Amino acid sequence: MIAPSILSADFARLKEEADAVPGADWLHVDVMDGHFVPNLTLGLPVVEALERATDIPLDCHLMINDPDRWAPGYAEAGSQNVTVHAEAANDPRKCSRDIRAAGALAGLSIKPGTPLDDWVEVLRDYDTLLVMSVEPGFGGQKFMPEVLDKVRTARRLVDTGHLNVIVEIDGGISRDTIEAAAEAGVDCFVAGSAVYGADDPERAVEALRDQAVRVAAYLGQG
Repeated sequence: MIAPSILSADFARLKEEADAVPGADWLHVDVMDGHFVPNLTLGLPVVEALERATDIPLDCHLMINDPDRWAPGYAEAGSQNVTVHAEAANDPRKCSRDIRAAGALAGLSIKPGTPLDDWVEVLRDYDTLLVMSVEPGFGGQKFMPEVLDKVRTARRLVDTGHLNVIVEIDGGISRDTIEAAAEAGVDCFVAGSAVYGADDPERAVEALRDQAVRVAAYLGQG
């Protein structure tokens, strides 16, 4: 799965930017509050408008404080997947239940420095695991390959039936890094500047997908 990140898109032309990636599986929406991360992007009214403007399922990544309070609203708006940060949620299990009850898949994200082992049991209540491969808050950062050890662990837990989650990665994904991430076992790749910085975003999505599929096929995963 390829999820272009609109953090790298033109915010003044979000409908057109969504239309530019018709083959995307999800459209990744980074919600930042200027508190949990040192950046401020967009919020629920923009997500509601984007939901009306595109048929691509929205993948909302909430980099905000108190996601327990705010996350269900993004599910109610029609988002396919709503991800909260393990480091920010007050009661992550209840947060997952509330997101699901509001109609979306529930995702849990962990920063590069957050150990996966601390969250394995909680992840039993989630549908997606978003491994950050950059520090959350800004686009265009360099990919951190050391986080792939967490991806490999998550992949083993999924393959052995201990978890049932989509393994997603976000940060620095490009033609140069996607194959390593695919080899580690990622299911869904968030890509910002690699898509919206390309001359042809639609072709960029398909090129990234082709690379990931080739790796998965070679490894017998696809």
